[in-house]
Amino acid sequence: MTSQQHSFRKAVLPFLVLGLLAVSVAISVWWVTRPAALLIQGEVAAPRVDISARISGRVAEVMAELGGHVEDGQILLELSNPQLVASHKAAASGLEVARASQAAAGATRPEVIRAREAELAAAQADLRLAEGQVTRDTELAQQGLRPQAAIDQTTRNVETAARRVEAAEAQLDLARAGASLEERAVAEAQVAQAEAALAQRQADLDELTIYAPLSGEISARLIELGENVGPGAPLFTIVDLDQAWLTFNLREDLLAGLQVGDVLSVHVPALQRDVDAEITLINVQGQFASWRATRATGDFDLRSFELRARPLAPVDGMRPGMSALISLGG
Repeated sequence: MTSQQHSFRKAVLPFLVLGLLAVSVAISVWWVTRPAALLIQGEVAAPRVDISARISGRVAEVMAELGGHVEDGQILLELSNPQLVASHKAAASGLEVARASQAAAGATRPEVIRAREAELAAAQADLRLAEGQVTRDTELAQQGLRPQAAIDQTTRNVETAARRVEAAEAQLDLARAGASLEERAVAEAQVAQAEAALAQRQADLDELTIYAPLSGEISARLIELGENVGPGAPLFTIVDLDQAWLTFNLREDLLAGLQVGDVLSVHVPALQRDVDAEITLINVQGQFASWRATRATGDFDLRSFELRARPLAPVDGMRPGMSALISLGG
């Protein structure tokens, strides 16, 4: 190596060192000031139904256990209420009485009809007798053997007998026709009222059996065998794990680029796996969930939004309450 080359190297070396230092500083500044990914924590949620009793009763049999899986329509619980059973029997008896009254209003006993026919026959016989007496008195009066007063009396007797015949005929018609339209309507209404009362008692009895309104897992059991429960008292809580979703609360400035239908990669720490989930809801939350800015900095308030995402495929072991993480930006 010549002395000229050696001198050139010594002259260039400081510039190379300075260049390397400048590049290192630039890389360090970029690394420190680069947009960092923001990690957002949410959780797993699922539909849940709190099951309660509509009527009071004593727990007679429990057919579902905490943590067990139940199907839609499966019997969970049997209640006992002797008062309701007695009320049902009373309502059934009341319906029988109402129906018997309706039947009685719709028909007349044969004995009553025969009695009315006998009364009509007797009235007709009295009329014929009175008419015969008028004829005899008239003949005697023509012979001068009966006074006019006797003729007038027998004539009145004929008219009275005729009215009795008319009354007997009316009574017979009433007996044959049975109750009036108004009475029949009242009897029919009483039957309808008794049927409604019985249906109500039957509905109360049906409520003694508690069914599962959906398929899922029993996450809470709040009663024990032999316990008395009242209307509205919580009995079970069912969670539908098959319909679980992921929920996150985001400031509105983090929603850029996100829309319903997008697919997110969500990390579930409890399962140590990533889950692909489709965004199904972006919904604004109440004013209480807003992020308040500091006015001195010139910033502004930001609303909070709920973001829901549903897994594209069933995830074994995912349960409500588990944490879920998504990375935004960066």
